Amino acid sequence: MSYISFQPSDHFNTKLYTGNASTNAITGVGFQPDWTWIKGRGTTNAHMIFDAVRGVGEALNSNNNNAEATVATAFTTFGSDGFTVGNYSETNTNSENYVSWNWRAGTGQGSSNTDGTINTTYTSANTTSGFSISTYTGTGSNATVGHGLGQSPSVVMVKRLNDTSDWRIYFSALVPTMGNAQQLFLNRDAPADNDSQIWNNTAPTSSVFHVGTNAGSNASGGTYVAYCFAEKKGFSKFGSYTGNGNANGPFVYTGFKPAFVLVKNASAANNWFLQDSKRLGYNGANHLQKPNSNGADDTGTHIDMLSNGFKTIVSSANCNGSGNTMIYMAFAEEPFVASNGVPAVAR
Repeated sequence: MSYISFQPSDHFNTKLYTGNASTNAITGVGFQPDWTWIKGRGTTNAHMIFDAVRGVGEALNSNNNNAEATVATAFTTFGSDGFTVGNYSETNTNSENYVSWNWRAGTGQGSSNTDGTINTTYTSANTTSGFSISTYTGTGSNATVGHGLGQSPSVVMVKRLNDTSDWRIYFSALVPTMGNAQQLFLNRDAPADNDSQIWNNTAPTSSVFHVGTNAGSNASGGTYVAYCFAEKKGFSKFGSYTGNGNANGPFVYTGFKPAFVLVKNASAANNWFLQDSKRLGYNGANHLQKPNSNGADDTGTHIDMLSNGFKTIVSSANCNGSGNTMIYMAFAEEPFVASNGVPAVAR
């Protein structure tokens, strides 16, 4: 695990905004994002995912397997302190409340990475925060793809762009129980399963991730985007825990106060759930989103976000199924240990 000395808010931030059905410049993100994920909080509109590598206006949905769609008015600019959306219902209906989750990669489209047997079209990599975005064209044969992070990613998300195909996720925390053939599906409630041809049954390295012959990651002539995450102490934590099926659920140590937690029951068919620290802001009132569903905010609370981790407070199988393996991705609101060595204080 790498140590870092930066403010997480410079590399990840949740930004809330209200739509105006016109040109809408959203500022206050705190940096120029390279990946922005938007959801209307009170509607059943789709989750919209945009990134600077594929280009503005190129949309994906976390809640379905649709191919990439060009929607010119949905998202028009990545700006120095946020982004701009146009008159499009999923991103900017008048008076509708939205949440956006924003990550910084390499600030812009990047360039081709030639570390793998497949040269990426573009790779935008942030070795400080451990996040990269790559696009590539599949060969249909076992191959490797460069990610640009300089350390092995714990999470690899791949989505085919030019055809309908499920989101595929490699999660290193599942290796002890499922090996390197495992896969999760962001757009489905399905449990993790095995396919030796999705990642060629091989773990990522410090320079590449592997793809096999499965069309979900490497069809001949298929175009793909890959989002890769390497764990960074004080900023990100990707792991697993075992549920106990009790409202007094497990505590998960992250080493920082989480701003964003994404959880999936890898053992059962349950929804993904996503909780952040901005929607109403305080423990006991955080609203949930389900990335595999187009539903509005759920007003329930599944976890308490603490100064050094999070604790499940429901018996729900979504995050605390008895004996089930839960995987999670967490990003920091602020480092648990600041640059002067003083622990951050809980709210």
